[in-house]
Amino acid sequence: MTKFIAESVSFMHPDKICDQISDLLLDEYLRQDPHSRVAIETAGGHGRIALFGEVTSKGLVDSKAVVKKYYQKLTGNDINVVSYITRQSPEISMGVDSGGAGDQGIMVGYACAENDQFIPHEMYLCRKLLEGFKVDAKSQVTIDNGKITSVVLSVQGKTQMALAKHIHKRKIKVHPKNIFANFTGSFDVGGFDADSGCTGRKIVVDAYGPRVPVGGGAFSGKDATKVDRSGAYMARFIALQLLKKKGAREVLVKLGYVIGKAEPLIKIALIDGVEELFDYDCRPNAIIERLDLRKPKFLKTARNGHFGKIGKYTWEVVE
Repeated sequence: MTKFIAESVSFMHPDKICDQISDLLLDEYLRQDPHSRVAIETAGGHGRIALFGEVTSKGLVDSKAVVKKYYQKLTGNDINVVSYITRQSPEISMGVDSGGAGDQGIMVGYACAENDQFIPHEMYLCRKLLEGFKVDAKSQVTIDNGKITSVVLSVQGKTQMALAKHIHKRKIKVHPKNIFANFTGSFDVGGFDADSGCTGRKIVVDAYGPRVPVGGGAFSGKDATKVDRSGAYMARFIALQLLKKKGAREVLVKLGYVIGKAEPLIKIALIDGVEELFDYDCRPNAIIERLDLRKPKFLKTARNGHFGKIGKYTWEVVE
């Protein structure tokens, strides 16, 4: 297959606002108690935000006040916040206490040699298109046999001409007739004023785009005992190391877990399509220690992708 397509969204998209709020609260709990157990989902829209989930922590966070302050800083608007956060289920807690995974699931990591961030090039270009926009925005890029065949760019408050110039400045070469910029003619109302959002609804955008399989659940709002997050970060870390070590074109890593068990059920890598085993320690506690995942640093990951940020995160390094 030589045709690929991906999309991305700005940090002011309703779903990404919800992701940020979930990770904002995670960071607040970790700042007070590095061993906090957090699983928070946010839903919002049209002047309201609702918080759901489970937290077990020595930290005391006024979630409503924290969220209101952040949303006002982000958008300049006030918001009504309600919270339905409870304590973590004792069945989940029992498995995590023994060093096991906080849930079952399959986590996927990927790396390729297509650009300096080692992610699929269509996703790389989508993110590049959104650079500089501080409003609700979406991008989409199609590549066929290495050539950009279409670009979709929708940005709140921008004219079609301004967006065409923006694409040109980003040195993205595509025929003008295949540029679809604010294609309905205008995009003036965005964010929570236009649509609702929910944590985890942009998991493909958060990862590598539709070219790469999605494994587990959402990342945002979950502490690192949840392998949905830590396992996915470790899988990316391993993929980057194997890409360099093997001089490969692409690497796909899969990890599979069961709740309460530390050692993964499966650890495997596809290196240029050839299945290989590896010996990285992928137990949750080992991942947390190696990638230093008990510190409050997750809010920024919720803004524009968790992967393809070489040098910015502990899982985004090539050793």
